[in-house]
Order: sequence, then structure tokens, then C-alpha cells
Amino acid sequence: MTVHGAGPAVIRTAIAQADPLPGTLGFAGEVDGRLVRDVLGREPLFVESARSPAESPPSDPLSAESTPRDPLSAESTPKDSLPSWAFDPTKLEEPVPFPAGAVLEESEIDRLLEGDVAVETRWSLPDPDPLPERDALERLDDSIRTAIDAVRSTDREIAVAFSGGVDSALVAELLDAPLFVVGFPDSHDVDAARTAAAAMDRDLTVIDLEPADLERAVPAVARATGRTNAMDVQIALPLYLVGERVAREGFDALAVGQGADELFGGYEKVVRLDHRVEAETTRGAVREQIRSLPDQLPRDVLAVRATGLEPVAPLLHDAVVDAALRLPDDLLADEETRKRGFRRVAARYLPDDVASRDKKAVQYGSLVARELDRLARQAGYKRRMDDHVSKYVASLLEDAAEG
Repeated sequence: MTVHGAGPAVIRTAIAQADPLPGTLGFAGEVDGRLVRDVLGREPLFVESARSPAESPPSDPLSAESTPRDPLSAESTPKDSLPSWAFDPTKLEEPVPFPAGAVLEESEIDRLLEGDVAVETRWSLPDPDPLPERDALERLDDSIRTAIDAVRSTDREIAVAFSGGVDSALVAELLDAPLFVVGFPDSHDVDAARTAAAAMDRDLTVIDLEPADLERAVPAVARATGRTNAMDVQIALPLYLVGERVAREGFDALAVGQGADELFGGYEKVVRLDHRVEAETTRGAVREQIRSLPDQLPRDVLAVRATGLEPVAPLLHDAVVDAALRLPDDLLADEETRKRGFRRVAARYLPDDVASRDKKAVQYGSLVARELDRLARQAGYKRRMDDHVSKYVASLLEDAAEG
């Protein structure tokens, strides 16, 4: 019996009651001979493909889901002796993500991947009716406090990945943990973090990046996450680089503000309802973004764990997810303000300027995307080439393996 996240007793009850949000920060692993993964996929879980090497297609080193092979682990091990599942994709020869919200007898893994048996979806995302505005805000406030209490109960030494935006600022304020920001010296995130920390009367550790930091970290991030496409690597790099420093400072966990944009309406597309969403309402579009989390979260979790830290995402606690699903359209987003309800709750704890400010996506706010593009072009991967940054990432990974 091996699980990450919630304990076996909680998972057993969630299975028996088909409860998708049993009050946890997520879970995955094996309980009573069954593989399980929570409804939002907050814990990574992979199974070994049942295909023989002769039946497998050639590996595409630029695929979003391709997994770089660690010559000291799976690839040097006979297939018969490999595990059938793992939390870490590098431990498997042909890792396949296990579906979020699923339960499967461990003995059925091979049949699942051969198409002989279907995985059982035990949990699906709830669809409650929206609450009246006042009730929705109070429920959200209570849920965030519940999540913070759950994180504190772990007794970990926690630091916060702090960008100066409302998401990480609220986590930082309620946890009262040390703040670390990573970025290039002229980046938006470093400037925003400094001004927010000053407004909150908090100390801040600034991790100034140099291009060499990216060159060194790219292979480690690609290997840990099993992804070499440019966007995933650009997003994971700041988490990995801040995690390195936090780990060196003696902490054992890194708190992040992940999930707020998806849960509370942080994206322009949920207001515009353009070609990027299928829904016809803001609430429907937000649900689409929440359902995208199982594909994103393993990348972030694996990047942080590669530094030796445990990632902590209080805003992805079941209680917060449940409260977010009950927000009416007016508390999600409009043309002027995104994450409206979340900001109103955050303003109870943060200076108004911090609660109301917008921020850039981490890969842009830290200037990691810009500098990785610059390094790719300097290495001969010009923008006229298709997906030139991903090709550069693959080249760094190959060089590291040869080295």
C-alpha cells in the first residue's frame, strides 16, 4: 500500500461514497490492490505501457508527453523487472499518465493499456448550483482558511514561491512563511514581488537569474517532468530554480498559488468565450479550465520534487475547489476584472493594491521564456524553424545525456 497525499482511510471512504472532494490536497497511488488518482490529478501517477518494444512507435523527442530516458534507471533495466506503475515517469520505460478520478485493480493495468478493459471513473467534477453572492464569498473565505490549516498541520518547514500577484500573496500572508522570487533582474515578477512584499511589510529573497542558470536547469526539468516542449519547460523552469534555492536554505516544502486562475476565472478567454472554449457561459468556461488541471499539475509537482522539496498548493484543497464551483458568474470575471470573488476575499487580508493587481504568466513575468528563446537563437535554432525552442531543449537534454 503506497500512496502520496491523503491517507488510505480517507481514500477508502472516498471510493465507497464516490466522493470526489473528500477534504484533501489530492492523492494517488495504490490502496488495497487498486490504483487511484484524485479527481483533479493533483498527484502524478503513471502506468507502464503494455506494448512490447517491437510494437512501440519510435520515440519523438519533441513530443509534449515524451519522457526523456534516464540511462541509470528504466532504460538500463530489463522490461520484465520494471514496475507496472510509478509516481515518477523516469522510473518507467513507456510511462502513460493514469487518468484523474480513476480507480483500477492493479492486476488490470496490462489489460487497460492493451484496450481489453476500461478504467473506472469513480470521481467526476461536481456541478453544484451557484450560491448567492454573500454566501459564496463566506464559503470561499472559510475554505481558504481550512486549506491553510491543513497545510500547517503537516509541520513542514515551508517557504513561498512569491511573484507579487494576489494568488501567492494570499498564500504567503496566511501561511506567514518566508518569501522567495525568481527572475531575471529586469523582470516584471521581481519588481512586482518587491513592491508587494514592501506593501505587506515582509522580507523577500530575490533570486536573480543568468542565462547559464537556464542552460544548466533545462535538462533537469525536462528529465524530471518527462516533457520537452517549450511551453511546459518554460513554465516549470522558474519553479525548479526557486526550489533549488529554497532547498539550499534548509526548507522542505514550497508553497505555490497554483490553481487560482483556473478555479476563479483568471483567464481572458473565460470572459470572451472565444474559439478557445466550448462553453457559452463564464461558469461553464471556468469549469473547462478546472478540467485542464490534471494535464498541468504533474509538470509543476514533478519540477518542484526534483529539487528535493514537497510542493504545497493550498488553493487546490478540496474545500477551495468546492467553494469555487459554487461561485456565480458575477464573482468570477468580467471585461474589467478577473477572479472577482477571490480578490474580494483576498482584500480582507492583503493591502488593496496587492489584492487588485494583475500579473503575467510565470514564464513571461520572470523573463524565462524570453531568455530561453534568446539562447535557442544563439545556438542556431532560429525562429523561422518550426518550434525552435523545443528543438533547443531537446539538444540540451541530449548533450547532458552524452556528458
